[in-house]
Amino acid sequence: MRTGIATVCLSGTLREKMQACAVAGFDGIEIFEQDLVTSSLSPEDVRKLAADLGLTLDLYQPFRDFDSVPEDLLASNLRRADAKFRLMSRLGMDTMLLCSNVGTATIDDDELRAAQLSRLADLAGEYGVKVAYEALAWGKYVSDYEHAHRLVDMVDHPHLGTCLDSFHILSRGWDTAPIEAFDPAKIFFVQVADAPKLTMDVLSWSRHYRVFPGEGQFDLAKFMGHVVRAGYTGPVSLEVFNDVFRQSDVERTAVDAMRSLIWLEEQSARWLEANPAAAESGAAGTAARRRYPMELATLPRVAEPAGFNFAEVRAGDTAGLETLLSQLGFAFNGRHRTKNVQLWTMGRARLIINEEPAAGQQAAAAAAISTAISPAISALGFDVDSPVIAAARAQQLKAPAVPRKSQANEEVFQGFAAPDSTEIFLCQGSPDGTAAWVGEFGEPHEPGNARPPVVAAGGTAPAAGPVAGAVIDHVNLAQPWQHFDEAVLFYTSALALEPQPYAEVASPTGLVRSQVMLTEDRGVRLVLNLAPLLQQEAAGTKEPGESGTGHRRTYQEHVAFAVTDLVATARAARDRGLDFLQIPANYYEDLDARFALDPDFLATLRELNLLYDRDADGEFLHFYTATVGSVFFEMVERRGAYDGYGAPNAPVRHAVQYDHLHQLTRSS
Repeated sequence: MRTGIATVCLSGTLREKMQACAVAGFDGIEIFEQDLVTSSLSPEDVRKLAADLGLTLDLYQPFRDFDSVPEDLLASNLRRADAKFRLMSRLGMDTMLLCSNVGTATIDDDELRAAQLSRLADLAGEYGVKVAYEALAWGKYVSDYEHAHRLVDMVDHPHLGTCLDSFHILSRGWDTAPIEAFDPAKIFFVQVADAPKLTMDVLSWSRHYRVFPGEGQFDLAKFMGHVVRAGYTGPVSLEVFNDVFRQSDVERTAVDAMRSLIWLEEQSARWLEANPAAAESGAAGTAARRRYPMELATLPRVAEPAGFNFAEVRAGDTAGLETLLSQLGFAFNGRHRTKNVQLWTMGRARLIINEEPAAGQQAAAAAAISTAISPAISALGFDVDSPVIAAARAQQLKAPAVPRKSQANEEVFQGFAAPDSTEIFLCQGSPDGTAAWVGEFGEPHEPGNARPPVVAAGGTAPAAGPVAGAVIDHVNLAQPWQHFDEAVLFYTSALALEPQPYAEVASPTGLVRSQVMLTEDRGVRLVLNLAPLLQQEAAGTKEPGESGTGHRRTYQEHVAFAVTDLVATARAARDRGLDFLQIPANYYEDLDARFALDPDFLATLRELNLLYDRDADGEFLHFYTATVGSVFFEMVERRGAYDGYGAPNAPVRHAVQYDHLHQLTRSS
């Protein structure tokens, strides 16, 4: 599949956009007219730069408001077209996008439109240029792609064809199956864009909320499947209007865009496999599908992760974390024999405290600032069937590799970086939930290697009991505002996590967008949060690479651990001196009004700062710790088939954490 992208998708100058597209691996680009008009590059410069970068110039766009007009206006439009065709000759481009008229159309007559399009095609032919006619979803008279194609057929000119744009088709809910009957010689160009399903006027939806494939809710694999069956062989190009993308780093956005096309290519191939046409049954059909003119590449197939293998927190000063983990009931399992990291376990839940400087830090600088590194979630490990194959898939999806130094007889983790800089490590899963690498850590009481559990004054040491079967239930990661959609696509494509409908949670600084990503069996639950910018600034956060570990901190994050008896776990943690997140009394009054809980049970919840939720499938109990750096922990108990996260309680947590943060700010 030939890949392309419109320069309108990206930030920066035309030169910067072209360079970023080449770095990301695109085959070609669409030149958006405004990018050329505002550029200091001459058309000849652009043509040479594209050749030097190995990019084809596939489409010049857009040419607007041509058809359905009186004769005097048509003459003016033809003059404009002549100028653009001459410009395209200088660029070395042979295809122009023509949008159906939305502004100056006054005559609703297909015969007239066809005659006018024929005159434009004649003019284009004089310059060796093709015109791809596109039905805009808000076109005044032509808004349906089948209507546009009928006009192309009426004209029947070698220099006039159609452009199929997934947004204009899917936003209107048009059936895409008729595409298969189109003459592929008349399909001059294909543009793709995804979008969340919104209720608003289609023009505003198109101009501000398009996203890359896999980041929205359109069925693009089905759309592309019909395009492939039609016999189309040209570029598949991204045309995405998005306010956030136009403000983000150009190279990073280009890589995200390329990842989305790689993912779409694979999903389209799978759709064709799962939805054979009537003439494609049996072995003969399989062979026929392989002979489609457009070849669709696929990635190594991997199963979804079986579960979390570990979570890692990086910190310079680890005392606060050690105290917190001991109070929760974690056991200290020693230091790694060659790395400056600690292992803490609770049942089958494993947490690593990493005291080593992040990748990219100079040794001297790292030593100077090591104690200033605020605790932050830095890595996650996942159990997978084949780490090598899964890592190869991620790298083909443009995920940068993150190797870790290993010595003889140490497990080699396959690792790569997620868009938010979290390091993802793929581990060989085991049926009993154990991990071979745990043996690389010293015994808990090995002299010179271990330290006793840290317990607050008057507290007691961790013990077995209700936490013995603990597991990591979910991990909540914060996402920079400009890369949230990128993260959704990344975890969908690289880890086979399924995105759920996103929710918005009220906080003192605005709405927090929350997107759950999970496996079918709920063995992995990953929650991506997008915090309001004001809250990010209040927390003193920075962009990736600006300071500290080089790891972004846009918002408080946490790891949640599931236990079988939360009340007993909370009592034991309290006895060890745990600092719980303090829940206001008003919450418990509201809880009683909503659920009419047993008075003794309600008193227990209040006494231990526990939160509660219930639905038709079960119950959910949970509590939160205070925050250390940007990290806090949550303990949960799921009763019955409860599948949520206590969403009604989230505003309470946000409000209490916000108040605590600002108390600290005022006191300092």
